[in-house]
Order: sequence, then C-alpha cells, then structure tokens
Amino acid sequence: MRRIWIMALILISAYNNVFCQELYVFTEPASNMPTKSIGIRLTNEGMFNNPGFVSRTIPEVMFGFNKNLMAHAQAFLSDMDGRYRLEGGSLYAKYRFLSIDEAQSHFRAAAFGRISTSKRPGFSKDINLEGDNSGWQAGLIFTQLLHKLALSATLGYADAFGPSDKVNRFNTPKPDKMLSYSLSSGYLVLPFVYKDYNEPNFNLYFEMLGKTDPSSGESYLDLAPAVQVILNSRTRIDLGYRFQATGNITNRYLKNMYLLRAEFNFFNVLK
Repeated sequence: MRRIWIMALILISAYNNVFCQELYVFTEPASNMPTKSIGIRLTNEGMFNNPGFVSRTIPEVMFGFNKNLMAHAQAFLSDMDGRYRLEGGSLYAKYRFLSIDEAQSHFRAAAFGRISTSKRPGFSKDINLEGDNSGWQAGLIFTQLLHKLALSATLGYADAFGPSDKVNRFNTPKPDKMLSYSLSSGYLVLPFVYKDYNEPNFNLYFEMLGKTDPSSGESYLDLAPAVQVILNSRTRIDLGYRFQATGNITNRYLKNMYLLRAEFNFFNVLK
C-alpha cells in the first residue's frame, strides 16, 4: 500500500512538473486540473486608480471532475465602494474537447463559460465578471506546450445584465457587451532536471490581456508579467502585475493592478 501511495505522489508531481508552466496567473489554460481533485484559492487584487488604493479578495473552490471537465466557484469581497463587503459570486466551467499529445509537447483546446452576479452600484466602461458586473461569458482557449514553454490564446464574449442606457460614475453609458482576447506565455525555469516531488518549481509568465467594446470600437491592451512558485506539487503562490500599454478605455477598475494568490490542491478526494 505504501508503494502504491508513493507511486501516486510521483505521478502527480510528474504531471504538475510537465504542466506547471500552463498555470497562468491572469488567465486559464485549456488543460484541466487532475481528475477527482479539489483546489482552494485565495486571491488578493490591489488597484491604485480608483482614485486611491482599493483591494478585492476572491476566495475560490475548484473541482476536477474528470480529465475533460472542471468547475470553479468564486466569491468577491472588496472595499471599492467605501466599506469592505461581499459584492457577489461567480460560477465558471471549462470543458476540454481536443487533446493532441506528443513527446514533451501537446496541444489542448477547451470551451468555457461563466455566470456572475454583483451588487456593485458603480461600474466602468469595462465589463469585469469577477466582482464588478453581473452577466455571462463564453469563449475558447487554445494551449500549446513545447517542452518548458507553454503558449495559450483565449477568445471570449461577455454580456452584462441590466439596462445599457444607465450612466456610470464616469458619466459614460454602461457597456452591455465586450469581446476579450489574451495571449499568455509561461516558462519553467526550475528545476533544470526533475528529481522528486518535493522540489520547488519556479515559473515566469508574460501575458497580454485585451478587450474591445463592439458598440463603440473602443479597446485596451494590458501587459502582465508574473512569477510563480509551486511547492511539494500541491501549493502554488502567484505574484503578478498588469498595466495598460495602449487603448482608449481608460476609466476602468482593472488597471495598474497587482495580484497575489495562494492555492492549495488536494488529489483523489472526489468520488
């Protein structure tokens, strides 16, 4: 029994070592978490353009039902409207429909969907379904692993609930639809050669995150470098920062924002 348990840990750690450079900080990959696993995340976002400093905390539970299907449940709390309070929640699901595997490389494609609720009275010209807006989103993710380098592209469409003629605190009409797109890269820096599952993994990330309002043609593009440490193949720590590189949507919340996250994974716990 002990040998079986040790072998399971080695296989799990080997899985994480191969795919850890796909664990992007600001986006999701097309690959899923291990089957029958549960993950717990705690994310803190801080923004410096509200005006002043404001922060949001996102507790999250993730479920890996099988190799193709996983789901997230999130809650959003922040002090963006004066006092720290619960803003709303979100359900996210991802289904991997394509896998092409080769030696030290693979290609994945997945479809995702999200539905969110938020009781925030204010909003910006951006649609953000992780705290700021109520609505739904759907899209596609394509991820290519090439040994230690992982590349991923995401295309999404979001539709916000509520009347679109409402005016926000920036005295601009509330957007009701948004196109999103991203290009993410991750590189496994350490270890150089894998030895055992206790070895820390160190990853570097660089992501480009953009959105376009199809009704007005206004858009923006953020750059987001990040670092990541994975300990014992179970604990993940992320630190990243996103800032606007170009675009004409300036009155938005997710601008000049840091992200700090801790994640803990539990394997083979679902029936």
